[in-house]
Amino acid sequence: MRVINLGLIGFGTIGTGMVKVLKERIPFFERELGIKLSLTAICDKDILTRRKVEIDKDILTQDVSRVVDDPQIDIVIELVGGLHPAKEFILRALKNKKHVVTANKALLAECGEEIFKYAEQQGVDVYFEASVGGGIPIIEALREGFVANKIEKIYGIINGTCNYILTQMSDKGCAFRVALKDAQDRGYAEKNPGLDINGIDSAHKIAILSRLCFKQKIPLEKIFIEGIRNISLSDIRYADELGYSIKLLAIAKRTSSNLQIRVHPTLLPKDHLLSNVQGVFNALFVNAALIGQALFFGQGAGQMPTASAVVSDIIFLAEKIQRPLVADNAKKTKIKIKEKPICTIDDIESRYYIRFSALDKPAVLAKVSAILGKYGISIFSVIQKGRRQAHIVPVVIMTHEAKEKNMRKALSEIDMLTVIKNKSVAIRVERV
Repeated sequence: MRVINLGLIGFGTIGTGMVKVLKERIPFFERELGIKLSLTAICDKDILTRRKVEIDKDILTQDVSRVVDDPQIDIVIELVGGLHPAKEFILRALKNKKHVVTANKALLAECGEEIFKYAEQQGVDVYFEASVGGGIPIIEALREGFVANKIEKIYGIINGTCNYILTQMSDKGCAFRVALKDAQDRGYAEKNPGLDINGIDSAHKIAILSRLCFKQKIPLEKIFIEGIRNISLSDIRYADELGYSIKLLAIAKRTSSNLQIRVHPTLLPKDHLLSNVQGVFNALFVNAALIGQALFFGQGAGQMPTASAVVSDIIFLAEKIQRPLVADNAKKTKIKIKEKPICTIDDIESRYYIRFSALDKPAVLAKVSAILGKYGISIFSVIQKGRRQAHIVPVVIMTHEAKEKNMRKALSEIDMLTVIKNKSVAIRVERV
């Protein structure tokens, strides 16, 4: 039985979890799967701090060449994160014809095309199950399980930090800042939470999933990104009253003429499965041609769920290394697919939830509805609450479907009315 040698770069939280899983499961993999793994080298800047796992100190190094340049190592696991030097480590490993496992969503979203193309040229593979959804096996499902399907749509709650914040606002009735502070205190949000709450983390992940589904390059700059900073407790409560919940949704859709790739807060019907995904959990709702609708649910982050995904990739690659003929025979025939343009946010059509802060005066609603009508936006329903401070009342309107660019123009004009006192809030409504 051939030994498959592994080299790890990055011995932080996820790296430590991966080593724990390997140490526990290596005998099982050998006994049940006929795969013999050996962790040959671990590279990290800090090799002095003790981790909660026992390892042979001889395999620790600060020299990355002991991992990427050692001819004995078959699989390099990159868990450093970030763009640089992670990209250079991966390309160097690929140059040396080593397979790579990574959890680096930002790198794959930004530089995936270059990395995958180079891996193909070198005749090796890059596996990345842990880059999206933590322990949820969505990458393998899209790459292998749905191979006979044409993926039409994906809706994802793929950032646990944002989902936790919105859940706390909904369940506890707390303001955004309070919910964010609670997430930080519990370790669910970073001290600088910008990547999460601004929607960038979700954009990285939906870029990776979209590339798998639609078989084309998805430049990050083509993805519309809007975070949850401007979601207020009032919006949470009004949405609930209307029968909706608010989620930060990552959306990828295929239409007859284009692709829609976007991340933004979204009103979802409360009886939809995604509306019931609470706390730090993630979920992906896939609509495919043959299978119809499928839901993937689980922990989207954390040491052990992510480590589980990393180890699953190692096992897949180890099997390919041990059984190259089987792996070669299993390779899919490449089909040239005509790329579709990615439409801008201005061109999408959606229903909208709109909240205005208006003076409590006659004919305000008439002025607002006249401007909406001017841009072809029809009203579905209206909620007008009682008088508030300084004679300002909130007015909540649900619209029928309208084009985004028309909605933006209408809101810009409405906000210039003297009877409107704060910038209006608009949240898209999705029919999943």
